[in-house]
Amino acid sequence: MIVRLIRRIFGWWHVGTIGTLLHTYFKGVKVGEDKLGNSYYVSKDRKKRWVIFAGEIEASAIPAEWHAWLHKIVDQTPLESPRVIKSWEKEHLPNQTGTVNAYYPKGALSEGGVRQKSTGDYEAWTPGN
Repeated sequence: MIVRLIRRIFGWWHVGTIGTLLHTYFKGVKVGEDKLGNSYYVSKDRKKRWVIFAGEIEASAIPAEWHAWLHKIVDQTPLESPRVIKSWEKEHLPNQTGTVNAYYPKGALSEGGVRQKSTGDYEAWTPGN
């Protein structure tokens, strides 16, 4: 219980702090929630927008349509004007770096560190040339 309280007060990178939650309670209006459970708010004067993350705070966990609303690229929330999903679009994924799902190209050290030669491959500079 004490650890959770201390984490809530000082651990802004894990969860919303008490200050953020109080500000949201007194000055915010909830406008929606995304598939990941993140909640989106606007100030009562409609000037500021913010998100309260469902889990650990990770900016890449915000879907593109909500990102556009947060940064005032669009005026309506994705709930007010749902966008048409194109056939070539993939489902949004948060940043996978540092997880088992991270992408490693063939030349990465974790993949053996050997890449295929390509035409026009560079030549290393040697002194005296």
